[in-house]
Amino acid sequence: MAGEAPAIRTRDLTKYYGRRRRDRGVDGLDLEVRVGEVFGFLGPNGAGKTTTIRLLLDLLRPTRGAAEVMGLDTRRRSRDVRRLLGYLPGDLTFDPTLTGARVIDFLGALSGGVDRAYLASLVERLDVAMDRRIGELSKGNRQKLGIVQAFMHRPPVLLLDEPTAGLDPLVQQEFAALVRETTAAGQTVFLSSHILSEVQRLADRVGVIREGAVVAVDDVAALIERSPRHVEITFAAPVDPREFAALPGVREVQAEGRFLRFTLTGTADAVVKAAARHDVEVFDSREPALDEVFLGLYAGNGPGAANGPGAAGGGAR
Repeated sequence: MAGEAPAIRTRDLTKYYGRRRRDRGVDGLDLEVRVGEVFGFLGPNGAGKTTTIRLLLDLLRPTRGAAEVMGLDTRRRSRDVRRLLGYLPGDLTFDPTLTGARVIDFLGALSGGVDRAYLASLVERLDVAMDRRIGELSKGNRQKLGIVQAFMHRPPVLLLDEPTAGLDPLVQQEFAALVRETTAAGQTVFLSSHILSEVQRLADRVGVIREGAVVAVDDVAALIERSPRHVEITFAAPVDPREFAALPGVREVQAEGRFLRFTLTGTADAVVKAAARHDVEVFDSREPALDEVFLGLYAGNGPGAANGPGAAGGGAR
């Protein structure tokens, strides 16, 4: 909708844990997350994902910069912002002496009450052990309880930090269905994860954070499309690999008898025309998976990485 505020907006958001630049958590973070999308926030442990979420929650105060949730400043309107959020921390802990039911009742009261029918459906779908003490639960069962408490009051924005940690594959599938239903209802999901297959399956767009700074933000499909593809051609007879190595976008050419392998960035037009001058038996072109795109971005040689911020330093959390 024209003029609608983003679900999340940050401007120059920076957090230093010490006085030195290398003690940063995030540095100059500029992000806009659209209402109703699943935004995947990618980066390895220590890149600054959790720091970003804690700044959005006003659990940490920024060194400089600002953040907004649904148009509200996270510092000046902290209490109002928290009412808009569902939060699943990466280091989830509950009082081990309480049952799941007691925890949910307490958190539901804090949020102003929940739809009991919707809550019951979440508990049933995720098969949550509500009558057992937290201290008796496995990590996966505690994680399911955490998912319920984040979703149960239908918040406009969900901040989910490594949400599927410890979940078995069937519960992961149910979680994915829940996320899709949530965004179909107009809610927004900010999904922080280092599990790339999960993000590729769920996210509309992704942001890649490296050493506290964003190096790329784009649609998942667009990132993959702009990244090098793996091409393998089988000819009827050996060809001179130099013919293909000289073509635009072709790199890492390997020849072995009648087989030719290389990576290709950009259009395949020149490659197809060159191959057509020979007898081709098999032409195979494979798009990269998101993990390959991510590794290229994180190493600084993927799409858009050359112009991305945050090339030096360390200490992000």
